Amino acid sequence: MKQSGNGMEPSLCALWLDGAPGSALESCLHVSNRILIVDDEPLNLDLLNQELADLGHTTERATDGSEALLKLESTHPELVLLDYQMPGMNGIEVLREIRKRDKNLPVVILTAYGTIERAVEAIKAGADDFITKPFDPEHLALVVNKALERAQLKSEVEFLAQELGGRYRLVTGKNPSMAYTVEEAKKAAGSKSTVLLLGESGTGKEIFARAIHDWSDRRLKPFIAINCVGLAKELLESDLFGHEKGAFTGAHQLKKGKMELANGGTVFLDEVGDIAGELQIKLLRFLQEREFERVGGTEPVTVDVRIIAATNRDLERAVKNHTFREDLYYRLNVIAITLPSLRERKEDIPILAHYFLQRFSSEAKKNFLDIAPSAGEKLLAYRWPGNVRELANVIERAVVLGEGPLLTLHHLPVRVIGGQARNSIDELSYHEAINAYRRELIVTALASAQGNRAAAAKALGLHRTHLLKLMKALAIN
Repeated sequence: MKQSGNGMEPSLCALWLDGAPGSALESCLHVSNRILIVDDEPLNLDLLNQELADLGHTTERATDGSEALLKLESTHPELVLLDYQMPGMNGIEVLREIRKRDKNLPVVILTAYGTIERAVEAIKAGADDFITKPFDPEHLALVVNKALERAQLKSEVEFLAQELGGRYRLVTGKNPSMAYTVEEAKKAAGSKSTVLLLGESGTGKEIFARAIHDWSDRRLKPFIAINCVGLAKELLESDLFGHEKGAFTGAHQLKKGKMELANGGTVFLDEVGDIAGELQIKLLRFLQEREFERVGGTEPVTVDVRIIAATNRDLERAVKNHTFREDLYYRLNVIAITLPSLRERKEDIPILAHYFLQRFSSEAKKNFLDIAPSAGEKLLAYRWPGNVRELANVIERAVVLGEGPLLTLHHLPVRVIGGQARNSIDELSYHEAINAYRRELIVTALASAQGNRAAAAKALGLHRTHLLKLMKALAIN
């Protein structure tokens, strides 16, 4: 991170709210935090209180360690300024007790005896920083804001990790075939061998790839996914292996590819069956030698990367048709794992549907709590050509466009409740199908109009009063 003109790193507030670098002090002045000051000298408490108030923070005071620990429980501060030398418990003892209760709360030690030994002792005990007394106001501001920034960044990183963990969570259900597939994946994770994930589109191959990475000893290193069908051959080659400066028009500087950036970790090659023939040769060489040359380069680059590939194509047929190299196929097909389709694991549909309902309700801040039995029956009866991805999309649509607490038939799209793959004895009646289709038209129009009923009526060619009557009859909120 570059330094700003005053020598301080630009704060997260400046980068994320203002969109441009600024000083940590300036950008966080308007963010009020509760700070606990612990010092046995009233004058020091007054001075610190005034300086922190000038920075826009609110304060709580404690004159000894015991009072500090009580205030910690009752006020829940964002930072503690803790004097080293106090009667009874000294600052280090208080700090150790704080760390037993909260390992993330930032603590800055204050002392009139600024020796290296004390600084080392404080940091080892878990302090975030160390300030000597009498303190310089500018230095105090810098240390306080840096400690708050680090805590905020850590909190946001942990939150994102939890969000990503939820978004890419492997929800297996109870299907025996799926359980066996998971066990195979866990065994594969312990090796360095290339894994080839097979199965229909939407069965969760990327989720599985991430799970294999997380189960492996590479889990602390990068996981990088590449869609091999989303880029032209030239762009995909550059994306995979990077390019040298001047390699082609627009290559103004050296660029490292995903293989290089993932060194020590895992690269997931999605839709690997669609890679062009020329690039297949370069990928084959990489799998054999674990080295490559950047586009426009002549020097080999060696990396330690675990490859997980996936495809919904029949690679054996592609080999017979000479559209996929046989030698590359065998390099990729070291450990092949086939993911079952959703229609092959119907007992998992309720489990997955409730998981997605909970996840999307939380993201959309809706109050969906359960799925009505009639809606659950339709979910079970549908064939799900798009597999888990399609199920997730159907539940997300229902949550975004509807209101809880119960997900009902009215929240589901016509193709699910009307019967793309239903038995004749379980067809909707004519009127049920017509009403379901009318409801979907209206819900879609309302979504496009961002809830504006007049605009939705105009788009549908209806009078607003007629639309309102239809909405009431069809139980559309």
